[in-house]
Amino acid sequence: MFKKILEFKLTIIAKLILHRYKPMIIGVTGNVGKTTTKDAIATVVRKIRTVRVNAGNLNNELGLPMTIIGDWSEEYYRDGGNIRLWLRVLMTGWRIFLFKTEYPEVLVLEYGADHPGDIKKLFRRYRSHISVVTEIGEIPVHVEYFGTKEAVAKEKSELIRTLKHDDFAVLNHDNDLVRNMRGITRSKVKTFGLSEGSDLKVSNFGYRYDNNNKIIGVTFKIAEGASFLPVNIGGSLGEAIALSSAAACAVGRILDMNLVQISEALVDFRGQPGRLRLLDGIKNSQIIDDTYNASPSAAKLALKVLKEVRGNRKIGILGDMLELGEYTEMAHRNIGELAGEFCDYLVCVGSRAKFIAESAAKIMSSDKIFCFDDAVTASKKVQELIQEGNIILVKGSQGMRMEKIVEEIMAEPEKKSELLVRQSRKWLAK
Repeated sequence: MFKKILEFKLTIIAKLILHRYKPMIIGVTGNVGKTTTKDAIATVVRKIRTVRVNAGNLNNELGLPMTIIGDWSEEYYRDGGNIRLWLRVLMTGWRIFLFKTEYPEVLVLEYGADHPGDIKKLFRRYRSHISVVTEIGEIPVHVEYFGTKEAVAKEKSELIRTLKHDDFAVLNHDNDLVRNMRGITRSKVKTFGLSEGSDLKVSNFGYRYDNNNKIIGVTFKIAEGASFLPVNIGGSLGEAIALSSAAACAVGRILDMNLVQISEALVDFRGQPGRLRLLDGIKNSQIIDDTYNASPSAAKLALKVLKEVRGNRKIGILGDMLELGEYTEMAHRNIGELAGEFCDYLVCVGSRAKFIAESAAKIMSSDKIFCFDDAVTASKKVQELIQEGNIILVKGSQGMRMEKIVEEIMAEPEKKSELLVRQSRKWLAK
């Protein structure tokens, strides 16, 4: 009951604020890459406008109006959204509405969906002017509510279905389900991707190394017709960050930014902690930290990165992928087949990850595969395995707390609050 009353009050105040200040809203959805894309867009748009972006998973019926009222992310993740915080949010919201103050020109909001109808409800309340759809994975998230990827696509398409003629939809041209959404919207459309036909096309993607052959980031080009901009991003890996940059470039072009402005803005872009972030490890190793969460699509992307980068020995540390329902065994076995092809050592964490181990053992030597029930016990074995120059991928669903392994093997654990995901008081207490 409290949540329903709170949602009602937050919705009223947020809608009043939007009516008074009339910010542009850029909405982002998808079930792969939406947070990184949201952050890339905010980085680009800040070059020309004042911007607020919703943090973390504040992407639902409480998180969106909370972000419209203000940036409460630090307090929310510190205090867990207790009643005192909600009272401060409500009081601040009324003050912002009643007494005119400085307000962001642009809101970049991530729209999440746990159940069918969630995005339609959020869009009706907080209508975006530019809607970005990133990707729909092969296996649906929240499978207990979305039985097929087509069901997920239908839900995500609600963010563009009722856009107006002068609005814009920004769609991933590489993903069939997303690309085909252009047929259901009246708005203008811009596409991005690696494939031919993309309005903003990523090309020449590669990894950057220093003089000691240590990986330092990625490089790529984003082309629009005959023009292109070179982009170098440090500390983050994977084609996903290039696609997020291309989506941000599309938004920038919609807002009449030129390619030079966009290129200058992307120099400052970094992926968030736990999202294919590159960290220094013990014994002069390197860690690919992808511990924010895990889905089959995201796990495949992370393993693709591990396969492509140069390193004298590659260690995959893979935890359970949760909330997959009937797809659980199949998805984990598929990941095991992929990991078994090129991992020199494989550490599996959790009861479901044993399917990864079983599948990988058909390809790689079983004496190089280790299984553990939890991240804390796994970390001791990982420390033993690491040698100088190794590349270590750490990946798993957030419930597996795989960042605890990264903490144990990172070169600078004293910087964990800055470099790792889930370092708030709320999470550390769990």
